[in-house]
Amino acid sequence: MVRTWYDPEEYAGLRRVNGLVLSPDGTRLIAPVSELKPDGAAFTTALWEIDPAGEAEPRRLTRSAAGEGGPAFLPDGSLLFTSARPDPDSTESADTPALWLLPAGGGEARCVARRPGGFGALAVARDAGTVAYTSESLPGTADAEADALARKARKDAGVSAILHESSPVRSWDRDLGPALPRLFTAAAPAGADAGLGESADLTPEPGAALFGQAPDLTPDGGTVVTGWTVPAGRGVQREQLMALDAATGERRVLAAEPGYDFGAPAVSPDGRRVAALRDYDGEPGPDGATRESTLWLVDLDTGEGRDLLAAHDLWPREHVWTPDSSAVLFTADYQGRCPVFRVEAATGELTRLTLDDGTYTRLNPARSGGALYALRDSWDEPPTPVRIDDASGADGGNPVRLRSPEAPLEVPGTLTEVETEADDGTPVRAWLVLPAGASSASPAPLVLWVHGGPYMSFNGWSWRWNPWLLAARGYAVLLPDPALSTGYGREMRRRARASWGERTFADLMAITDEAAARDDVDGTRTAAMGGSFGGYMANWIAGHTDRFAAVVTHASLWALDAFAAGTTDYPAAWTAEFGDPMEHPERYRAASPHSSADRIRTPMLVIHGDKDYRVPIGEGLRLWWDLISREVDAKFLYFPDENHWVLTPGNSRIWYETVLAFLDHHVLGKEWQRPALL
Repeated sequence: MVRTWYDPEEYAGLRRVNGLVLSPDGTRLIAPVSELKPDGAAFTTALWEIDPAGEAEPRRLTRSAAGEGGPAFLPDGSLLFTSARPDPDSTESADTPALWLLPAGGGEARCVARRPGGFGALAVARDAGTVAYTSESLPGTADAEADALARKARKDAGVSAILHESSPVRSWDRDLGPALPRLFTAAAPAGADAGLGESADLTPEPGAALFGQAPDLTPDGGTVVTGWTVPAGRGVQREQLMALDAATGERRVLAAEPGYDFGAPAVSPDGRRVAALRDYDGEPGPDGATRESTLWLVDLDTGEGRDLLAAHDLWPREHVWTPDSSAVLFTADYQGRCPVFRVEAATGELTRLTLDDGTYTRLNPARSGGALYALRDSWDEPPTPVRIDDASGADGGNPVRLRSPEAPLEVPGTLTEVETEADDGTPVRAWLVLPAGASSASPAPLVLWVHGGPYMSFNGWSWRWNPWLLAARGYAVLLPDPALSTGYGREMRRRARASWGERTFADLMAITDEAAARDDVDGTRTAAMGGSFGGYMANWIAGHTDRFAAVVTHASLWALDAFAAGTTDYPAAWTAEFGDPMEHPERYRAASPHSSADRIRTPMLVIHGDKDYRVPIGEGLRLWWDLISREVDAKFLYFPDENHWVLTPGNSRIWYETVLAFLDHHVLGKEWQRPALL
């Protein structure tokens, strides 16, 4: 019997593979796997072992109410991970994640380090086993003991205030400060019962330089390389690439350039070079340069750098070195997929390794034998561990699926592609999810679903917004990549630069026309929806056409004038796109959906979380008022304790139930069924 996983409640109960780490000898794969807690009210994460040969069943390695994450292997095969689980050998509380070690030969995990600010990003030196990690400490504290005392003093005094001296002050759903990330190094545990070696604080007063950064180490553990954020004036922050001596903390800039950001460093196995992402915002305004992303290669000794992808218009996502340091393996958005590529470090010669429709993440090349392990997903398959037996590209990179903690899923329909030309002649393509039974005799109603970003691609599985839950109710779902989407070259990103609405709208209508003309799709019964930038476009659509029977808008931008003027968590991202709102208010007005509020006639479902700092709740409240004050048929699904995505299992189920009820009512003409728990 096929499991009906696409019911909202069943869907929340699926196990989700969130990462993949390969042991140094290539015999073990470890994956953090999320699943519902026994009470069904939240998710927890445990570590699972997956057989690289694909023969043995996966087995769970850890189990605790607090959950485990952040796995990293030491050279001897023992496994570090973070967890806030109680330590049976200590009377200290477990309010923050500590560092634990699971022996290579098996047995009980033991706590090897604890800090008041917990553990953030973690890296291990390939040969020496030196551990680099970030941990948050209050300003002015000299060590862990002083940090603990300072935290207690704030708590005892009832102080929650944070004094900021730079931007940003918030990120997504988190308030930043007063504790700030610092970078530490320590020797690996030296014996069966030993803890982590004494930690060296490499950055006693880093300010906000290490927020969101993840370090890497040279194989000998002598140098730490990390992204490093610095102020660039007018509230803008820029990320440099910094190298720090692992013993003294002495640092030097490896890569820095006005207008560019450098991050996600990966040190080559021979310790000579660093591969990193280099991003460019582009000149603001509709006639400015487009946004760019590339791989930057830096000599660790000299700091000399060059663009590894200068001859290739790709948007890289993840990267890792081959074991012999001759090439970099990376993923990049490409024509609605995210394949694995190989670029030779010496020549820049490019090879596409995977030729299928998959999106690949968590690349782990084996140190011997030439295999590559990764997670693969697509719109009809969730992230699944796979093995590519030849990472040179000689066999076309055919993936071998490994046994996963969640059984393979059978989707309730089929997946196909649609392509057309926009009014300016540009090709526009989309994935089309068709429900089972859709045919010329029984055409399916159509839902246009617009992606977020906007600089991204609708190229793989989404645990948050999944079209198969709609398909199971009989809807065809169109997942297009319009103007601004990545994976189609610079011109695709340039076409709607700093204008967003009009050009993207034209692309969306063209691809919707193409899908609606199919004989297995009912073009007379349609709806539009989207989240984040997709919500922005849903709002734009509502104000520029009456063709849809319903519009669902989630975490959406509505009035760009107020939004870009400092209410979002990082206003600099918007000034980089449109320019200064005080100097160019006309750009914001022209691109703002609220300018067409008086033209909206389509019923709308507005969804917003109060803890959304990227698109603050004020956007949802203003949109809601503009609709009801004009007597538009509208509903407001409000989550007081959710962020940009709405992640807790119960709220996620309510999200789907409400969206489906709203679509059923307005698209299919069914009686409105208010979800029972609302």
